[in-house]
Amino acid sequence: MEQLALTVSEACAAARVGRTVLYQAIANGVLVARKRGRRTLVLPADLKRWVEQLPTIKSSRDEIDSA
Repeated sequence: MEQLALTVSEACAAARVGRTVLYQAIANGVLVARKRGRRTLVLPADLKRWVEQLPTIKSSRDEIDSA
């Protein structure tokens, strides 16, 4: 069965980011989180949306081609 919600630790592992980065994204409102008692939960779709909106990296090849 697919997980409906991820804990902060699980979300960090899935996105390959640290807890501080994840909590900053939640505090800044760019990542939606939910509370169940004391536990903070992140839906997989929200985590995927957040990761997909992160900036992309230009390769050095792009700079050479545009010169």
